Amino acid sequence: MKILFWGTPEFAVPALRALGEEGHDIVGVVTRPDRPAGRGRHLHPSAVKVETFESGIRVLDPESPSGADFVKEIQGLSPDVSVVVAYGRILNREVLDAPAMGSINLHASLLPRLRGAAPINWSIVRGDTVSGVTVMRMAEKMDAGPILLQIEEPIQPDETATELATRLSEIGAATLVEALTLMEADLIEEREQDESAVTFAPKLDRATARIDWSLPAPVIADLIRGMDAQPGAWSELSGRPLKLFRPEADPDVIPEASPGVVVDVDPAGGLLVATGKGVIRILEVQPPGKSRMHAGAWIRGRGASAGQCFE
Repeated sequence: MKILFWGTPEFAVPALRALGEEGHDIVGVVTRPDRPAGRGRHLHPSAVKVETFESGIRVLDPESPSGADFVKEIQGLSPDVSVVVAYGRILNREVLDAPAMGSINLHASLLPRLRGAAPINWSIVRGDTVSGVTVMRMAEKMDAGPILLQIEEPIQPDETATELATRLSEIGAATLVEALTLMEADLIEEREQDESAVTFAPKLDRATARIDWSLPAPVIADLIRGMDAQPGAWSELSGRPLKLFRPEADPDVIPEASPGVVVDVDPAGGLLVATGKGVIRILEVQPPGKSRMHAGAWIRGRGASAGQCFE
């Protein structure tokens, strides 16, 4: 099949590779424009654009994927189908209908649950034990089109959003290949989503990632794992923000301290912090302006001491 591929972050790269390896003709790639990143705020290409370097594939990176000129440009590529994986923008009807077979999307949840920008993160934050991927036909409404193929995948007990995203990106790539094979053979039965079962996974921000220490330890651990690696769950200690990673929750320990108080610091075992129910051990941290590190290294550098309180 002749495919116009849409994608931006690292999550989309395995799908792009798999489609090429399967023998599909990638007639073009649409990705988000280069964005400033890092301390120097230099422009950086998307992971999908980097993947196309030296491939000879035509890359389009419009600020807005709409308008008559853009539609004419993608029509000129004569795609059979558009395949969209974490592109990052809602597409209008004219763009969706430009390919002969329309447009399909890979979404990292079991739709209709967790429509939106951050389904992997919210599945962990909300304590789900099962996630998965859905291939759907695209509609103008966000993640609302008919389901073509869906695969369930368990979430491991201590899995982070970063780790789950890596697994689902590979599972999703294989699922896309299978869905296209079934489409070519006219063996797909489209299934409308149950609107009564819809939940949402809104975009993450700094406020969402701030830790409320009055919550039970397992809930805080889910938040920390769900915010890994971006934006990173955080709290203030001595007036300075600190990102926290790799939590281990023990809700059965009753600390003799208020929520947020550092109960113990151990260069080998990290930070032990009191919560609203139980304690939580933090094994990795990221101080402002520094790289993520083992909590023990930060403790040895006098980063924290017992009795201090996160806020």
